[in-house]
Amino acid sequence: MRLVSYRLGERGIMRAGALVDDGATIIDLSVASAYASPRRGDADPRFDSVLAMIQGGDAALELAYTLIRSAPASARIPRADAILDAPVQPPVQMRDCLCFEGHLVQAFRNARRLRAQQFPDPEAKFAELEREGILAVPKTFYEQPIYYKANRFAVIGTDHDVRWPAYSNVLDFELEFGFFIGKQATDVSKEDARSYIYGYTIFNDMTARDAQTAEMGGQLGPAKGKDFDTANPMGPCLVTADELTDPYNLTMIARVNGEEWTRARSNTMYWKFEDLIAHISRSETLYPGEFIGSGTVEGGCGLELMRFLSPGDTVELEVEGIGVLRNRVVR
Repeated sequence: MRLVSYRLGERGIMRAGALVDDGATIIDLSVASAYASPRRGDADPRFDSVLAMIQGGDAALELAYTLIRSAPASARIPRADAILDAPVQPPVQMRDCLCFEGHLVQAFRNARRLRAQQFPDPEAKFAELEREGILAVPKTFYEQPIYYKANRFAVIGTDHDVRWPAYSNVLDFELEFGFFIGKQATDVSKEDARSYIYGYTIFNDMTARDAQTAEMGGQLGPAKGKDFDTANPMGPCLVTADELTDPYNLTMIARVNGEEWTRARSNTMYWKFEDLIAHISRSETLYPGEFIGSGTVEGGCGLELMRFLSPGDTVELEVEGIGVLRNRVVR
């Protein structure tokens, strides 16, 4: 199933829906549940939001399939008439991990180059940074999954504008996808971890590169490199795990203004999603509706290409089996 959080009009209330008809129609699950109720008009509270549906577990998902098949005309909304927010907005919690080694190797090399450009002799500074191992792939990456906690209140949906942070001159996208936790998880084994994944979505981890490189020496964060309003586009939908059965063989594409900048595959992940769940849930409870990101796929950001965004650019991230997440950058 392909779940969305949608509104009718800018001031509309966020509602839970399912995409059908190849994405042309949204079935309003609350309206459909009220129609199917023995007492017409009693909507099932499990369909008040996508988060409520996740919290409703397998029973709510099974019922949703039934509701879609019997949905009345009043529950069918043309996709073109709707505004899509992030599938869960805001998520219960957000963590973004580093799963792709190739991205780190290329990104850290170019981060050194970008930082060196801020000094009077960029080439000499770049050589110094390389010699001293500054901004190098950390050894920890190969020993355990590593991640940061993102700003869940900066989440926006597809076709919403990303507002360029006033303090930055170098803005970048990051081509990622990730998953939502479907049930409470503590001390989960890697072997059992897949059963805790509810579904998947695309994630664009927008980054102010100049702010990020300046603050990385502090060995905390990231902070203002990542944390600004509208920095976390997600969507366009949440594809449930029963529909997207193999997350490790997906084509991932990034386009800027229609030009393809990146084409990669998810099969190059050093750490799998099962590794992330097993590691993060050690002596820590994860809750339904938490989002965990994959980190950037190899070649999946401007930093790796030394090409950056300009005001007015439109970024499209496409992940096979999920769809296209589209956002314009405005200043």
